[in-house]
Amino acid sequence: MPDLTFTVPPEKDGISVYHFLRGSCGVSYRLIKSLKRVPLGITANGQHIRTIDPLSGGDVVVLHLPDDPNPTVPNALPIQIVYEDAHIAVLNKPPHMPVHPARDHVTDTLANAFSAHLIAGGEPNTAFRVINRLDRDTSGLVLTAKNSHAASLLHGHTDKVYYAVCQGTLHGSGTIDAPIRLMEGHGIQREVGEGGVRAVTHWTALRNISRTAPDGTVYDLTLLEIHLETGRTHQIRVHFTSLGMPLAGDDMYGGSWDLIQRQALHCGQLDFHHPITGEAMVFRMPLPPDMAALTEQPSNS
Repeated sequence: MPDLTFTVPPEKDGISVYHFLRGSCGVSYRLIKSLKRVPLGITANGQHIRTIDPLSGGDVVVLHLPDDPNPTVPNALPIQIVYEDAHIAVLNKPPHMPVHPARDHVTDTLANAFSAHLIAGGEPNTAFRVINRLDRDTSGLVLTAKNSHAASLLHGHTDKVYYAVCQGTLHGSGTIDAPIRLMEGHGIQREVGEGGVRAVTHWTALRNISRTAPDGTVYDLTLLEIHLETGRTHQIRVHFTSLGMPLAGDDMYGGSWDLIQRQALHCGQLDFHHPITGEAMVFRMPLPPDMAALTEQPSNS
């Protein structure tokens, strides 16, 4: 694991190790606690130091991160690494691939593929910490942190832009502000309804499309750009279903498989500040082939 290095600025002269790490460096209490149990887990100028000890301006504090083994079975599946450094990686997840292993998907997930990638590159097979998890059939950008410090700084501090194709015609832009709850009798399926958790979706219609299915059925579709104010399970899918406009291919929520065989949903942009350097980072990923084929049609508007 990479070490984390922090230099004490002159104005922090006399501050305790604990308050410097927590207040100035954003290190989580959990990580500090774990490092206290590791020999030389926290050093200042190369010497072991306690969290209650004072620091002087110019001191170099180093956190020696403990190993964080990953129980995921590595499997060298093809994945696209959009960006990678010692602390984070941005991946382009294809549709039909789960993010994490589950009962029916033990070795065919993004986590399995990334584990194999780390090993092939000579890096430790560390825990797979996903910051923005996507449904199995949703494609697009996924951010993962390679250590707990980076993960704690990134959680809740990413902006995402989604692109979706709904069945129906929308124009302009709008906001769906409707609570989402678990559908009675179901373990995963959601619905809009009283007693749910507030959910807010902002959408802009980019293009209207008319497509004819192999059986002759004509579908009026809308390509949408979507920004989420909240992040509820299946939020985009449920909100557009509540308008009577399910996503194309989303058979769980009433969408048709006539034109595409998975929900037409893609995370196409990811913005965040690097957890270590603070650099503003923006990544964009065009629509995958199935959604591109669905939307590259003459507009009927």
